[in-house]
Amino acid sequence: MSALREWKLACPKGPLCLDFPNGTGRVELHVNLIQRLFWPVQIAAGVVHNRVDENGKLSVTAKYSGLHSLRHFFASWCINRKVDNGLELPPKLVQARLGHSSIAVTMDTYGHLFPRGDDAAELAAAENFLLG
Repeated sequence: MSALREWKLACPKGPLCLDFPNGTGRVELHVNLIQRLFWPVQIAAGVVHNRVDENGKLSVTAKYSGLHSLRHFFASWCINRKVDNGLELPPKLVQARLGHSSIAVTMDTYGHLFPRGDDAAELAAAENFLLG
């Protein structure tokens, strides 16, 4: 909590009394968040697309263009098994956390990520095959 308190004292003051304003105390534009924060963070973390142009020059760009990708990351983290560092939540709870209007929306979008009942034996066999 001390970090937030320090930020509130140091951040630019503006007419809207925002907690996370831009440099002049006003609302930060979405495009600025993407270009100045989200893309550089991805590039620094190595979450990139490497492309070679027609002249053979390497171009490195952020893999994800927008903040909506963070929503998909959160959904997959909620769904993934605990042994894979996920939360292993049941579909109905994932629906509630994502704010979907129905379980059908959740399952249509993320159903392929939920483990099947017989995944454990299949994954154990694959692990044994790969790792000996």
